[in-house]
Amino acid sequence: MRTVLLACRTIESEVLKAAAETGFAGEVRWIESGLHNRPEVLRGRLQEELDRIEDAGTVLVAFGYCGNSVVGLTARDFRLVLPRADDCITLLLGSCERRKEVSAEVGTYFLTEGWLEHETNLWAEHQAAIRKWGAERAERLRARMLAHYGRLAVVETGAYDLPAFVERTRLIAEALKLEHAVVPGSLRFLGKLLTGPWDEEFLSLAPGETVTVERIFGPPAATARPGGDGLAPEG
Repeated sequence: MRTVLLACRTIESEVLKAAAETGFAGEVRWIESGLHNRPEVLRGRLQEELDRIEDAGTVLVAFGYCGNSVVGLTARDFRLVLPRADDCITLLLGSCERRKEVSAEVGTYFLTEGWLEHETNLWAEHQAAIRKWGAERAERLRARMLAHYGRLAVVETGAYDLPAFVERTRLIAEALKLEHAVVPGSLRFLGKLLTGPWDEEFLSLAPGETVTVERIFGPPAATARPGGDGLAPEG
């Protein structure tokens, strides 16, 4: 039986690189960017695509929880595998532990080329605020939004031209009054999603099962939610 991967366009470069490195030969179906801030819409779009899949033994989902967007997804007649990750930034950093480490250093807004090009992000919102309300009010909004954050961190995934991207993000960090940093990413988590083993880092559902909050996090008093506490784009 064949394997199908559902993946977000925002991390297309990283998914394609991981697929090439692991020799993944399954079918890839792309989900359009821009849905992460509307969990119910993203959930509906993912289920719509799941319902279209036929003759698959396993369906892999290259998304994080994204505001519980995956809660309610139902596997039809295939095995459904999802990473235990808050969002795509965790996938690109390589593990939940690494995300916690980086976020614990200082409040951090993470950025990749895909996020800057395809998703609503802090920089786009700041520019929109300037156009709508003027520079003075936009600056007050920026100060409130970033009161607890001190760094803009570019995740180096090896999937895009880092020097050229850093030229742009240094200017963005300066305008947003954030420290600029480059943090090493890793395609380990993505690669493991593509090839297995699907161990405790993944949620694996049998045909007919549905993703629930309990399946993701466990009983409320038993399992803490994974992921960092830094501000990040949802993925």
